[in-house]
Amino acid sequence: MSDIIRLLPDHVANQIAAGEVVQRPASVVKELLENSVDAGATDITLVVKDGGRTLVQVIDNGQGMGPTDARTSFERHATSKIRTADELQTVRTMGFRGEALASIAAIAQVELKTRRAEDELGTRLLIEGSRTMAQEAVACPAGTALQVRSLFYNVPVRRQFLKSDPVEMKHVMDEFQRVALAHPGIRFRLVSNEQELFLLEPGNERQRIVHLFGRKYDERLVPVEETTDFVHVEGFITKPEFAKRSRGEQYFFVNRRFIRSPYLEHAVRKAYAELVAKDNYPGWFLFLEMDPAWIDINIHPTKTEIKFRDDRAVYAIVHAAARRALGRFNITPSIDFEPEPALLNSATATGPVQGEPPIGGGRWRPQDLPVTPSVSGWQQLFDLGNEGIGQRNVPEPVPLPGPGPAPKAKGARPMDLEGTGQRPVFQMLGRYILAQLKSGFVVVDQRRALERILYEQALRALQQGGGISQTLLFPVTLELNAPDHALLTSILPELNALGFQLEPLSGRTVVVNGVPAESGDDDPADLLGQLLEQTQAQGGALKTDRHATLARSMARSAVHQPAQTMGAAQMHDLIDRLFACEMPYYTPGGKPVLITYGPQELDERFER
Repeated sequence: MSDIIRLLPDHVANQIAAGEVVQRPASVVKELLENSVDAGATDITLVVKDGGRTLVQVIDNGQGMGPTDARTSFERHATSKIRTADELQTVRTMGFRGEALASIAAIAQVELKTRRAEDELGTRLLIEGSRTMAQEAVACPAGTALQVRSLFYNVPVRRQFLKSDPVEMKHVMDEFQRVALAHPGIRFRLVSNEQELFLLEPGNERQRIVHLFGRKYDERLVPVEETTDFVHVEGFITKPEFAKRSRGEQYFFVNRRFIRSPYLEHAVRKAYAELVAKDNYPGWFLFLEMDPAWIDINIHPTKTEIKFRDDRAVYAIVHAAARRALGRFNITPSIDFEPEPALLNSATATGPVQGEPPIGGGRWRPQDLPVTPSVSGWQQLFDLGNEGIGQRNVPEPVPLPGPGPAPKAKGARPMDLEGTGQRPVFQMLGRYILAQLKSGFVVVDQRRALERILYEQALRALQQGGGISQTLLFPVTLELNAPDHALLTSILPELNALGFQLEPLSGRTVVVNGVPAESGDDDPADLLGQLLEQTQAQGGALKTDRHATLARSMARSAVHQPAQTMGAAQMHDLIDRLFACEMPYYTPGGKPVLITYGPQELDERFER
């Protein structure tokens, strides 16, 4: 029997190894930008086409390379950053593994032009699939210009797994922003499909944040600074009132390297205890400087995961720095010390009308719940006797015995009983509607009910392309940041279907001429901003998923108003519209909209 174990050719081995380093065009962007930073560049330009799948080009004014270094840089494990394993404990450069260029060249068509300042001529190198096609002397500016074309051209399976151009472009901008945030002293420029998205002049960290995410961030930032013998922490956190429903802008940098750390995230969120709701997320831009010997960055090829030698100390310092920053600027929680007595204080004896989500067995979805007939189910639920809705006179409430009037729970407001043929309904705390059932009563969360109603309306508008719009008397002009503008451009037809009237102008300027009719008196800028934030947080690549995502985002954006008093007619209208929905019992996110209380629960509370 012949031997069956053999060495793979270098170009095949490089293609296999490339899978760890290059997952998508954004991976190429990260590696090339970090190489430019390590080369001492003060001016870096990133050019992409079609979300990076057609072209990724990085041009810098760094130190450049000679002919031999240019050729050697594409060999596996070729690096100028370290020479021995011991130097891993002192490395401060972004790269050091010597895998990036070899991996990129294995799955793309690469052209390199580079020249050192002291050389008269530079070097041009052309590589396709790890094979050197040409190398020649060429006249070019000092620095390095590297083009990566047709990513995954020789790995068609990987190319098919790439997402749409807007999705890939979002990942590209994420990587660009991370590198630009970490190095505010460098001039950065980003061009996509021949349109300039960013031109970031050198400045300080605060200026870089504002230039990347918009002028509104200048008022949101709270400075953080803490120095110990072990670690220096500086940067900014956002004020609690600007916390978002999505994770938003959360950045940790260690020695100017972007990292992901749930451990440090918990430290910062803990500093916001009692300041931010549990389902809201503050933002932060925190830079940690420490001795490289105290961290291990050689865990994963992407180098976004690190280990701290004393992670408890880092946690305590980051938490204390954030907490002290919030306290220094007099940002304290507002606590209401006057409790509202509950109408019924029973959490264990209640439950949604419809079946509960399954226990165990993985994640459940609201659409998996059985659909209950809408109007007929509502009539059956609220049948107060043999007569149907609208056919029964409501008797006047009977006062309790005694000299005084019947006591009322604080915060509850009885309905106006002037007319006949109405279901008895009450409002409590400006948030809940109480209605009598044929056996017991039901409590409806009016905000969640409105969210379910608006969700189904928006979904129908997206499917039919006919959302009702109200024209603004005075159009509103908005200047969006690059991620929001890219997202808005990609979903512009869907936004128009929802009822927005948007007119893109030059650059990243958009004029809002009309908004969906259901938005009421909401500020158009806030409504559109919250809608983009919700959509960006939830994602959704397929058209059907995107419709559901947009409808859910629209519903959540339109119900952010605080508790409000409703009249009897408004409450009846809200309940009727709720039970005309296909799924009135749960919000699009799966939270209960209404809870019933039956006679058994009431008897138990009264110890009958």
